[in-house]
Amino acid sequence: MTAHDRGPQLVDGPLAAPVGDPLLEVIDLSVAVDLGDRRELAVDRVSFTVAAGEARGLVGESGSGKSLTLRAIMGLLPTNVTVTGGQILFQGRDLLADGGRWQQQIRGTGITMIFQEPAVALNPVLRVGDQVADGLREHRGLSRRAAREQAVRLLELVGVPDPGRRANAYPHELSGGLRQRVMIAAGVSCEPELILCDEPTTALDVTIQDQILRLFAHLRDELGAALLYVTHDLAVVAQLCDTISVLYAGRVMEDGQHLQSVFEHPAHPYTGALLAATPQIDGPVRRLEAIPGAAPALADRPAGCPFHDRCPRATEECRQTDVPVEPIAAGRLVACLHPLLGSEVEVPS
Repeated sequence: MTAHDRGPQLVDGPLAAPVGDPLLEVIDLSVAVDLGDRRELAVDRVSFTVAAGEARGLVGESGSGKSLTLRAIMGLLPTNVTVTGGQILFQGRDLLADGGRWQQQIRGTGITMIFQEPAVALNPVLRVGDQVADGLREHRGLSRRAAREQAVRLLELVGVPDPGRRANAYPHELSGGLRQRVMIAAGVSCEPELILCDEPTTALDVTIQDQILRLFAHLRDELGAALLYVTHDLAVVAQLCDTISVLYAGRVMEDGQHLQSVFEHPAHPYTGALLAATPQIDGPVRRLEAIPGAAPALADRPAGCPFHDRCPRATEECRQTDVPVEPIAAGRLVACLHPLLGSEVEVPS
């Protein structure tokens, strides 16, 4: 099977930003959920980095721990969810230290988050222009008038038509695509260095989704910001991202610093299964290959490799061994005893 047969194809992004030094380092992050009578790990020793100017995709099925990882970075975990281990370094400083006070200080300025559903994230009783201006007044100390004028410019930057008039609208008066643009404008108002995206195009039709993805690429170039993009859609990753981390049942299965290498030569059986299950527009007609079974529930995570009960390559050793994430080639990590590829994994120079 060729890479073209397997699934989404890499496309040149609208604008590509240069990648710089490490900006965000997540090191052995563990996050537990209180289920009343016990605690269960929803995020289990997850590690990855995001460099300045980089766009990293955080990919996996529902329940893989993607969104909780973003919320841990932002310090926005629900009351029954707790970080139990690891570090989250931003510009070399641990966000979890000093009770999270620095984390609160940089929220909205150094790091911002774009949520999945703007209808929920936006305040329904405030005009959208005021919501975009709030961060400017809070973090930049602008007057009400200056913040309002800048809010209109930001709405224009993110492609809201007739921004002066739309700034006076309430969220319910706008379409889903425009609400998402408003939320992006609010998120980037203070020119953050890192933008966390929690499946922000899931509720949009494919045409609007493409426009929003191109907008993120444009903002990345305009602001020089890095992106950490959570999605279950590999086609979105192909369009927007440089690097990828594949999560399953709260753990990293595969990590690649070269997206093309992962798509053309997946090392973990789960990554290969995701690619085989992803529809494509171009290329020969092929039957999609469903992944048998279902991802384990939080309270029913298996011992050993969490993917073993759905994996055709699993052995008894896989069921018993806590498989570590290890290098398989330059810029490639995989947590698998029987990877699809070994030393022959090709990595672009």
